[in-house]
Amino acid sequence: MRKPETIERLYLDFDGFFASVEQQCDKELRGRPVGVVPFEGTDRTCVIACSKEAKAFGVKNVMNVNEARQLCPDIVLVPQKPDLYRRAHNTLLAEIESVIPIDTVKSIDELTCRLDDGGRRDPVPLVDRLKRTLANNVGTHITSSVGIAANRQLAKIACKVGKKAGERYGNGLLIWNPEDLPEPLFKLTLEDIPGIGENMARRLYRSRIQTVEQLYNLAPKHMRKLWHNVTGERLWYALHGYDVQAPAAERGMFGHGRVLPPESRSLHGAYEICRLLLIKAARRLRRGGYYCAGIWLWLSIRDGSWQGKHRLPIVHDDQAVLAGLDRLWARVRSELPRTMTVFRVGVTLMDLSPADQRQLDFLEDDDRARQKWERAAGAIDRLNAKYGRTVMSLGMWKPPAGGHVGGKISYTRIPTAEDFW
Repeated sequence: MRKPETIERLYLDFDGFFASVEQQCDKELRGRPVGVVPFEGTDRTCVIACSKEAKAFGVKNVMNVNEARQLCPDIVLVPQKPDLYRRAHNTLLAEIESVIPIDTVKSIDELTCRLDDGGRRDPVPLVDRLKRTLANNVGTHITSSVGIAANRQLAKIACKVGKKAGERYGNGLLIWNPEDLPEPLFKLTLEDIPGIGENMARRLYRSRIQTVEQLYNLAPKHMRKLWHNVTGERLWYALHGYDVQAPAAERGMFGHGRVLPPESRSLHGAYEICRLLLIKAARRLRRGGYYCAGIWLWLSIRDGSWQGKHRLPIVHDDQAVLAGLDRLWARVRSELPRTMTVFRVGVTLMDLSPADQRQLDFLEDDDRARQKWERAAGAIDRLNAKYGRTVMSLGMWKPPAGGHVGGKISYTRIPTAEDFW
């Protein structure tokens, strides 16, 4: 495994991305504390993103609205606009590519680049030109923080540290040359290291590993043992400056989740939204060239959750996956009270196989019916693609208040234009 002798990676993270896009697009929001929420008109939800002005009051992402208002009474709550954030993301990528090639887009607001020889010798002019290009061609209210180091993991950590330098938040730049390390790492907490979440941190504490320095001084095999897999060993090499390349992830499922608006928090309302989300997932399944053999349903309910799985024949048409949902929903109705409140739903199509490797189930003997429904699904997809929106669907198409069925932006998946049809 190669250990770079100089800086090679640039990691860029946009500051408060959703909120800063809102401020860039609406002059009334500039300079004010802004919180982006799933939908307007209720306090029973959370802030999914907040501006640097809101962060200064202690507001954090995924914080309850009432708690955010206690910390910052003047916070302005703005309903999310996922398609706006998608278009802003694409615009920003195009501008970045005009300055430096993008190596990997990590999420809606994070990406990494490889430095050329000039950037390795003197990265500051490169970063200045990059930020100036974004400010001039997109806007000054969408800022970014940059970390530069020998590998991607260290550059990401530097980016996070630089973002919160001193009392200032955002628009940071921090460069960690190999000769500077590992001392800056030892000033961090375990939770500051990407890949160490709350559960992993507890496991480390139970093993009497309480500081990054203690973690750094472990042996690679010890790290693997603590993580119960090779991820821990990869993290060891990354922290020690090696150029670690994680294997490409394989597609494992297609799914969607959604916080329900108040008027849809009944079993009936939850079912209708699950049905729309599942159709969206099946569309993505077909566009990706896959079949699935299972469906998973999850409900967040009062005092807990409900989940269930149902096996499917190897399918990708709407009729088949909706039939699976109906089977699962029959269990929901039998196991939960009719008056149960549902706060959030999630549906997932799993057990994937490539479309060109489909194996028919001879016990089902449903190939004729499946081909008929697949032709119907293909015709629906072509009509929707022609008009750029949902003009035809299997069953009623009535998105709930706030819209964005299947077009929600997570920080790990960037939706396409088709997801908003």
